[in-house]
Amino acid sequence: MKTMKGPGLFLAQFAGDAAPFNSLEAIATWAAGLGYRGLQIPTFDGRMFDLEKAASSRGYCDDLKGMLADKGLEVTELSTHLQGQLVAVHPAFNEAFDAFAPEAVHGNAAARTEWAIDQMKKAAVASKHLGLTASVSFPGALAWPYVYPWPQRPAGLVETAFEELAKRWKPILDVYEDNGVDVCFEIHPGEDVFDGATFEMFLDALGGHSRCCINYDPSHFVLQQLDYLAFIDIYHERIKAFHVKDAEFNPDGRQGVYSGYQPWVNRAGRFRSLGDGQVDFAGIFSKLAAYDYDSWAVLEWECALKHPEDGAAEGAPFIADHIIRVTEHAFDDFAGAETDAAKNRRMLGLS
Repeated sequence: MKTMKGPGLFLAQFAGDAAPFNSLEAIATWAAGLGYRGLQIPTFDGRMFDLEKAASSRGYCDDLKGMLADKGLEVTELSTHLQGQLVAVHPAFNEAFDAFAPEAVHGNAAARTEWAIDQMKKAAVASKHLGLTASVSFPGALAWPYVYPWPQRPAGLVETAFEELAKRWKPILDVYEDNGVDVCFEIHPGEDVFDGATFEMFLDALGGHSRCCINYDPSHFVLQQLDYLAFIDIYHERIKAFHVKDAEFNPDGRQGVYSGYQPWVNRAGRFRSLGDGQVDFAGIFSKLAAYDYDSWAVLEWECALKHPEDGAAEGAPFIADHIIRVTEHAFDDFAGAETDAAKNRRMLGLS
């Protein structure tokens, strides 16, 4: 059995223009002081990371690793959530998602897609330069506007969407294969891959590509009312990354899963800081330990109520307390005995 690594911290929700959140070195010092041992780095934030340099220069990556190591930290994974999102965008979201891309490709969906694909491929090389074996991302969405089956979906619509999604991702995943890195997709509403059934559709369309993996985040499953513990039983072989994120679902007579277009603080389903929601983390950490998950447990902080710095300060000890240092021995080894085939047969009445 293997022990997972952690605690790690996803930096995307903490990066800002004021110190200590405006540079990787400063935010690393802050995170290390809170007890974090790893940082998940957003490749789309120039204050934290230069993807172009990381893909072209091992020296840049070595310097980054050295700086973090001096603080007792290492890189957990690179995040390409925003670039991955732009690999596939339904036209209804073109203007909204243009904000994730350089101004030069705004208003040009084809150019934006090519930029995103190039970014994804560079992140594969950068991950290899950093000595990483996993990355985290979004797959994008073409079918999401049709998630509810009314009006009736034309026959073949969803299948066509997943065929196109796989067509775009297959060459990207092949680059990750060449660099020895998994792409761990966050199963997330708003993406075409938002639950186990859609992950299977995507994986099937990719021909079972070995680098198509999962970034497990139970918070999105609470909001969908999906059995997040059974999900681990079904897909544990593909779970290669883990966002430790809490959530709660409190339906009432006015709203349920869809939450009535309400702001986050008023939604029936909302994200919470670790320990403030309803996620059974003891069950999750136990299942992952039983399945030999040995990668990182990374806090992704999102909460409608609590201040992020408080959430981060509480998150490191919460994760550390939940990581199970797996045993090397069975608890009843003391009562064991040497194998004796003849004795076994006598005990069974066979001789």
